[in-house]
Amino acid sequence: MLRRRLLSLGLAISLPLSAQTPAPATPAEPVDGGELPPLLITGSREPRPGEDRPYSVGVIERETLERAGPGLSLAESLNRLPGLIANDRRNYAQDLQLSIRGFGARASFGTRGLRLYSDGIPASSPDGQGQVTHFDLASSERIEVLRGPWSALYGNASGGVLALIGRPVEARGARLALDGGGGGLRQWRLGAETPFGEQAGGRFLLSHSEVDGDRPHSAAQRDLAEVRLEGARGDQRLRLTLTRLDQPAQDPLGLTREQFEADPRQTAAVATQFNTRKQAEQEQLGLNWTSRLGGAWLAEAGVTAWAGTREVTQWQSIPVATQQASARHPGGVIDFDRRFHGVDARLGLGPERLRLVLGLNLEVQDEDRRGFENFRQEADGSTTLGVTGALRREEVNQSRFLDPYAQLEWQASPTQQLSLGLRGGSLRFDSDDRFLGNGDDSGARRFHYLHPALGWRWQFDPSRQLFASLGSASEAPTFNEIAYRADGSSGFNAALQAQDSRQAELGLRQRWAGGRLELALFRADAEDELVVAANSGGRQSFANAGRSRRQGVELGLVQRAGPLRLQAALTGLDARYRDAFLTCGPPPCSAPSVTVASGNRLPALPRWNAYTELSLDPAPGWAGVAAALELSARDAVLANDLNSARAPGYALLALRLERRLPLGGGDLALRLRVDNLLDRDYAGSVIVNEANQRFFEPGSPRSLLLGLDWRPRF
Repeated sequence: MLRRRLLSLGLAISLPLSAQTPAPATPAEPVDGGELPPLLITGSREPRPGEDRPYSVGVIERETLERAGPGLSLAESLNRLPGLIANDRRNYAQDLQLSIRGFGARASFGTRGLRLYSDGIPASSPDGQGQVTHFDLASSERIEVLRGPWSALYGNASGGVLALIGRPVEARGARLALDGGGGGLRQWRLGAETPFGEQAGGRFLLSHSEVDGDRPHSAAQRDLAEVRLEGARGDQRLRLTLTRLDQPAQDPLGLTREQFEADPRQTAAVATQFNTRKQAEQEQLGLNWTSRLGGAWLAEAGVTAWAGTREVTQWQSIPVATQQASARHPGGVIDFDRRFHGVDARLGLGPERLRLVLGLNLEVQDEDRRGFENFRQEADGSTTLGVTGALRREEVNQSRFLDPYAQLEWQASPTQQLSLGLRGGSLRFDSDDRFLGNGDDSGARRFHYLHPALGWRWQFDPSRQLFASLGSASEAPTFNEIAYRADGSSGFNAALQAQDSRQAELGLRQRWAGGRLELALFRADAEDELVVAANSGGRQSFANAGRSRRQGVELGLVQRAGPLRLQAALTGLDARYRDAFLTCGPPPCSAPSVTVASGNRLPALPRWNAYTELSLDPAPGWAGVAAALELSARDAVLANDLNSARAPGYALLALRLERRLPLGGGDLALRLRVDNLLDRDYAGSVIVNEANQRFFEPGSPRSLLLGLDWRPRF
């Protein structure tokens, strides 16, 4: 496979959780009286407590990321925040299944409908597809998650925003980390960092992970490298990051209901028959510059530049007869080489009390996509499966969007804050078909959108506040979703429209000595909901289903009492179709003919999801050991639009212990985790609308994780 190395470079401006992703904030210091420190969110001007925002936002800090697991998946930690569903598929050939307030749940692989960022660099493509496999959790300072109407200011397909913030260079030292555990996990990390003078520094980190998997044919390997250079001069800051990912993984596929109930540790026979697997490589370069201008009206500016490549080859289990039945079938092997870069510029104007942010964002993705048969006819008449065979698809694709935006923050009084935002733009798709033996699938589509947002915060008491926000957003179909027509004819799906939504939330924040609480009510009404019209032979076609509604309640609580700390997150969500529509039944299906009733629930979304953790800080009486007991629980989820397949709810316990010792001028952390303490059988995720009824992806059995993390200082 041809490798392209950072072919282009675009200039951009990084916007924090008021428009894009920021430079890292300085951690908050604990306040007197035993109170919890405020959650710091990087805003449009400077790091500010999350309580200063008129919308729902949450943070996962560095310490939590380190203790939540081996750092292979965001699902280890994200369910600590209300409003999020993060499912670890236990399948490294498929990306994290992630939804925020019900947006993103339709994705059968990867991430849809959400904006993802890593150190200010989009991990989502212009059309709304995203992946997080290259996120380096081991070198992360925190994860910021924005929920609700204000996420509309991030452009197309921004039903929520997840931003990973890298850890800044802190002191001269090294790092050696070793992990071993269930599923045959072996992992090491090696890194070093050093300041260059008083205002500059650099860090590199290498990691290697291998797993045998919980099921047959689920082994995977990941190699990740990161280099980070940063410096400052006066009010200017500069950061350069370079990352590389190499991840081959077997794909055990999902299980039918019968298979799952008989033995959730088995693998479908077709997975080994076709040797289903995926090979992914990614390289990415990012540059971020910010400056405080200090003028009466020119307050700040910043620039981020990024460019990268991503190469993926995936071997699927599509039967030979299915591919041979139609000349238009794209084959059972997906192969693409992708190049991406972007431009995003921001300027802050006005005094602190009345600040206007203006920006312009451009993102471009070019892709060479091919499809091959997943079999080869041998000279002796036999057929070899699970190999790259004859070419069935070849095209050159481009997606790009250009968005101007504006945001105004007005501190109307010491207790009243008003925020206004507007983002508009256009998303364009172009495809040039180079394989014309089965018809010309070339085409072009353009989508336009305008997203307003309004936020209000009232600090009616020093320890409590109300906040509310309204917004309008849209989600254009992805390149894959417009690629095929339901009737099987050539060309783009010209009838497919963007999904529009109107969102609102009302929230309360309360702080007291040693604790804090956030409660939010939300509702989102969508029109032209994007749904699967047909799913057969490895090809999906999509349609607009009419109206849908997502509404619910979120509760987040933290309480500290001496060495004890209680954290809880609860989400109640009712997500339903409000109009009936047609979909396909079991294959073969040439046209949608089965009615999805009005009132059916959206798949992959539990009606409630809860997380509770009781932790104990190190104390002399406990020999310096930190301990925690974690409980994760959720209601049943439906696997398809027809609501005919259901994965039962479950509750899981986890135990963790940690001991820190001084060593080498730094510290040595010894960690032990036991996940699924009671060894429950459960479906960790479902493959939405899977045509072969293989909906269920089993969760992990009881697993032990032993970790050693040594960070000497020099």
